[in-house]
Amino acid sequence: MNRRGFMVAAAAAGMAGSVRAQGTVGAVEVEAPSVSHNVSALQMRDWRDFFPNLRNGAILCDVGERALHFWSEDESTYFLFPTTVPRTDELTRRGRTEIVRKAENPTWTTTASQRERFPDWPLQIPGGDPLNPLGVRAMYLSWPAYLLHGSHDTRKVGRRSSDGCIGMFNEHAIRLYDATRIGTQVVLL
Repeated sequence: MNRRGFMVAAAAAGMAGSVRAQGTVGAVEVEAPSVSHNVSALQMRDWRDFFPNLRNGAILCDVGERALHFWSEDESTYFLFPTTVPRTDELTRRGRTEIVRKAENPTWTTTASQRERFPDWPLQIPGGDPLNPLGVRAMYLSWPAYLLHGSHDTRKVGRRSSDGCIGMFNEHAIRLYDATRIGTQVVLL
């Protein structure tokens, strides 16, 4: 079976993005998922390069690397997940923010700029709908209309494909959602 055939079979079986390589760094469990894109580009990072402390945990979204790093407050957990990133730099907000709200099966609402660019898009798609671009979990940032969220469209992960948000495989969004809390620090670079 060739690579494309394997990916089609894996996606059909619900396995896309679920194969993981695990290792240990000190006492920290590291999860670096295997995806069809260039996983070797995902590099472990040290939180001290970006945050003064780990109060409430910390998330680094590296747009250039197309990766999300999470460190728990007690340093017992580190996740490294591939992500979707904005299609253009104009859609990308960078800097420091934090998680201000979390939602399971979030409703997706088009932004004013999306309605202007795509007048045929629906105003909303309810949570649980397979067409909902937010997937099964969303973590809202202090910047309006910017989120960390899951995605039902696994083909987008690892690519420039979003309108500004950082997306990930639904199973990764669930793990991140469960590990974070309101006030988790976030840096987008």
